[in-house]
Amino acid sequence: MALILFKWLFIFFAASPAAVHPVYMSVTEIEHNAKERSLEISCKIFTDDFEQTLRKSYKKKVDLLSPKYKKEMEVLVNDYVQKHLKIIADGRPVSFKFLGYEQHEEGIASYYEIDNISQIKELVITDNILYEYKQEQISLIHVTVNGNRKSTKLNNPDDKAIFSF
Repeated sequence: MALILFKWLFIFFAASPAAVHPVYMSVTEIEHNAKERSLEISCKIFTDDFEQTLRKSYKKKVDLLSPKYKKEMEVLVNDYVQKHLKIIADGRPVSFKFLGYEQHEEGIASYYEIDNISQIKELVITDNILYEYKQEQISLIHVTVNGNRKSTKLNNPDDKAIFSF
């Protein structure tokens, strides 16, 4: 669903002659997998915005689409997202492991997992992905626990959301 919204917003703003400013957005999806006792996370970011932010942040050549640089780019993508996405599950900060990234149309989707989460009552999420890139940046966050999906939108500089289940 978020990928459809991501694509629709991109097409709408790119194709609209009345649009003065394009949309600057990231989409973070978090799903609790009760069977695996884990949180599965994906972050979707427009490729060009993400590359420009990584260049500025790391002062390196950045090419997220070239297979030649994939290993080096995985390090940058993981480091950047880990610095800009923080999760507190039921009162305790959790760390997540990087699974990889791939291109999805005009965006990059990166994937993470948090193990040993048997149930969730509350998630506190700090998400300021690409906030340093554009003042107009927004973050859409979708969380699904036990089939119950909740969503919110954060407008830069607001970067904290609390989900209770």
